[in-house]
Amino acid sequence: MRLNTGFKIGAIILVFYTLIAGFLIEVPALDILNESIRNLFFHVTSWFAMIFLFIASFVYSIRHLSSGLEKHDLLAKVFAQVGIVFGIGGMLTGMLWAQFTWGRFWVPDPKLNGAAIAMLAYLAYIVLRNSLRDKMQRGRVSAVYNIFAFVMMVLFVFILPRMTDSLHPGNGGNPGFGGYDLDNTMKMVFYPSVIGWILLGLWISEVKIRLEQLTESES
Repeated sequence: MRLNTGFKIGAIILVFYTLIAGFLIEVPALDILNESIRNLFFHVTSWFAMIFLFIASFVYSIRHLSSGLEKHDLLAKVFAQVGIVFGIGGMLTGMLWAQFTWGRFWVPDPKLNGAAIAMLAYLAYIVLRNSLRDKMQRGRVSAVYNIFAFVMMVLFVFILPRMTDSLHPGNGGNPGFGGYDLDNTMKMVFYPSVIGWILLGLWISEVKIRLEQLTESES
């Protein structure tokens, strides 16, 4: 995987734009949320990047099962690893937001619990990979489990929280932010930040893939 210079410049511009504009623009004066709504530019966008990377990992796991190529297994592994980083970032920023809006870093909410289960499922993927020594066996077993982990993530993060009561916006009958308070000014930061975080995730993945390939060639 090789990203051209334009993608990298775009990632830098959009990420810095998010960091600067995210703290400086005017935001809606909302009850309870107040200035903490700025976390939308960092918390939600981290999850968008995570989902994109997990989808890429899921696709390459399927491709590895059909092709048996090591490069597909490598791409699946790296996308999952970087996705976990963004997922943990999303959880930490979400916990910070919860402290300001709900009064606690963690509440027994189905969305939060589902996210924790999804992260544990993907961390187990890394543990599973490290426990297998044979490359062919590791690739195939890990690919099967990675597909399972992706299904678990979709189930626990997107499906089950919508079927039960939830404090989280967009779940359990609560409207999403776009439905009532994501004004045009915030959209001018939110959508570019989603793209910027995804490009950053791809850039980190590219660097890690190249490092893995260098390490493999030297061994």
